[in-house]
Amino acid sequence: MSDVRIDDLPVRDELRGTSPYGAPQLDVPVRLNTNENPYPLPEPLVERIAERVREAARHLNRYPDRDAVELRARLAEYLTRTSGHAVGLGNVWAANGSNEVIQQLLQTFGGPGRTAIGFEPSYSMHALIARGTGTGWISGPRGEDFTIDLAAAREAIAEHRPDVVFVTTPNNPTGTAVPPETVTALYEAAQAAKPSMVIVDEAYIEFSHGASLLPLLEGRPHLVVSRTMSKAFGAAGLRLGYLAAHPAVVDAVQLVRLPYHLSAVTQATALAALEHTDTLLGYVEQLKTERDRLVTELRAIGYEVTASDANFVQFGRFADAHAVWQQILDRGVLVRDNGVPGWLRVTAGTPQENDAFLDAVRELKKEQSA
Repeated sequence: MSDVRIDDLPVRDELRGTSPYGAPQLDVPVRLNTNENPYPLPEPLVERIAERVREAARHLNRYPDRDAVELRARLAEYLTRTSGHAVGLGNVWAANGSNEVIQQLLQTFGGPGRTAIGFEPSYSMHALIARGTGTGWISGPRGEDFTIDLAAAREAIAEHRPDVVFVTTPNNPTGTAVPPETVTALYEAAQAAKPSMVIVDEAYIEFSHGASLLPLLEGRPHLVVSRTMSKAFGAAGLRLGYLAAHPAVVDAVQLVRLPYHLSAVTQATALAALEHTDTLLGYVEQLKTERDRLVTELRAIGYEVTASDANFVQFGRFADAHAVWQQILDRGVLVRDNGVPGWLRVTAGTPQENDAFLDAVRELKKEQSA
């Protein structure tokens, strides 16, 4: 066959020159680069998953529940119990990871001739999914401390009048949280510019020092809160994301969902995980302690650290972040070079993994100081 490249194909113009999302997976002793929960699922949960999947397997000749009613009801119960804000079945939608949730929202409220804004650096998939759905992308400003500069953000919204506004809290890759008053101010600015959807991405909210912004849904029909089971539930391999919003939003995203998009196996596995919420959230508390230890230790070593409400820590500053990334990798620890100039990101792992990381950066600091 002749050598054909992507550029030789009739790919849409807005996709040319872009790269797929992904982090390098290298065979090293300690991998702290993808914000995964380091704790395997407990054996009782593994057994319960097997039971539920075995039962689902008996009916795989039939399509799954296309509306995932039982799963959405259990997710609503989880949100209500953990946030203190009443959430019902009609407020919740689920999909294959929070990325598909975001894709469905952009297919519904974005698309050709429409735009979305996010405040960068932030989760790069927002921009990638925007391009994939034909939605124009606007890079909004952040302050020097990586928080959202409210005055500058309001100005950007007034100027560009976007159809979708993304607010990521805690933010990836910086770990910074967004105060509720900032989100309400951005929501008001978005509605003043034009009726716009505001999507609050809470993928890491269970690790936060603060509370969820779910209560802000009250009286705000254009506000959406997206979540995932990949992080706090330790189920990255499950690929289950969900949103909470006004029932009209849930009805709207179903206009673009693929038929029977959530398999019976996915639904069964997620339901089993929700039965073990208390155990899984216990692991979250351990990770929050380890996250805070990383912040304290890195600062004691002499690194600059961004305050973190997630299960990862951004640290620096480096004249050549990628060179430092390589030096840490040479010591058997893989962290993430997100491309934020001068900074790297490390995921909170087990105490042993974090010790290995801290030993590596201490050694590196000593070499640099010698």
